[in-house]
Amino acid sequence: MKITFESSQRSTVGVEWEIAMVDRKTNELANVADSIISELQSTNPEHYPHITTELMQNTLELVTSPHSKVTDAIAQLGQLVEEVSAVTTPRGIGLMCAGSHPLSKWADQHITAGERYDKFIRRTQWWGRNMMIWGVHVHVGIDTQEKVIPILHALLSYYPHLQALSASSPFWAGEATGYASNRALMFQQLPTAGLPYDLDTWAEYESYIADLMSTGIISEVNEARWDIRPSPRWGTIELRYCDGLSTLQEIAAVTALSQCLTEHFSRELDAGRQLPRLQPWFVRENKWRAARYGLNAPIITAQDGTEQPVQVAIVEAVEMLQPVAKDLDCVEELNSVLTILEHRPSYERQLRVAERNHGDLGAVVESLMHEFESGAATAK
Repeated sequence: MKITFESSQRSTVGVEWEIAMVDRKTNELANVADSIISELQSTNPEHYPHITTELMQNTLELVTSPHSKVTDAIAQLGQLVEEVSAVTTPRGIGLMCAGSHPLSKWADQHITAGERYDKFIRRTQWWGRNMMIWGVHVHVGIDTQEKVIPILHALLSYYPHLQALSASSPFWAGEATGYASNRALMFQQLPTAGLPYDLDTWAEYESYIADLMSTGIISEVNEARWDIRPSPRWGTIELRYCDGLSTLQEIAAVTALSQCLTEHFSRELDAGRQLPRLQPWFVRENKWRAARYGLNAPIITAQDGTEQPVQVAIVEAVEMLQPVAKDLDCVEELNSVLTILEHRPSYERQLRVAERNHGDLGAVVESLMHEFESGAATAK
């Protein structure tokens, strides 16, 4: 099966931000996506598909155009949020984003109508109905097909860095999970989701997709839901492993880190150098450690099993990428990664709010909505 990797301007970025809608009276998820989209399209039809529905009616997805600069992608997200808020606020609907909603239950959620989603739920059943998860996906343009698989494996070496920075799902259906990112482990239960297979070439990727299609496992390429995957239609690598983030500054940070890492590895290939590649079992262990311990995780950083605190590895990555960030005009956004280390990631902030409020998860929801609206992480 031949899969064409479309041309894309190198290291351009596009961002997909899944946001949750919340009833301000109850702090529960609000299943109102269709009506919100209908009103938005009646006044701003040109923004489709920049604001879309998702699997569940409690969710909207904001999708940017491709941009050369992170700051432009973030500006577009901000504009889309303003348009959504203009419709949701008068209805008493608040907006928030985290990897999970702290207290709502799956049985109360409505699935978006459509054959694609109906087929998905018929196949996945309980696991599919439990996908009350929100993420930030970053697309980065790749200039040649030959670079895709090597860069994908190199980016897997930095999986725990981005997972720990974005971890924001410590609660699930009203319970503390003990994980920084319960979303990461929940999502991998879906067929074809989770870490990519250890493929060496584009031809092996084409063979993988052909096998899935010939056996009816998937009907289109994007149903292979890896945590990081080629996106042939757009000519990008799509990094899908970040939990949902509640502030644009945090999204800017993970987007800049994703863009700079991808461009760095592209330059390494241009120079004829070999890219880093960890054994699949180390990649899997790093994913679990970052999901469990967040920024407190010790991670494996080399094929010989060398370990390092993920916070130290993040700081080193930011320092290494400064020249690339300067060239891409995203130094400020990349350095905001260090601000996350200072203010602590969302999962820690949520746990702190719950503790201050004697376990009241409604207070956590309100804190997440406040962060979303103010654009600032809750202070220590």
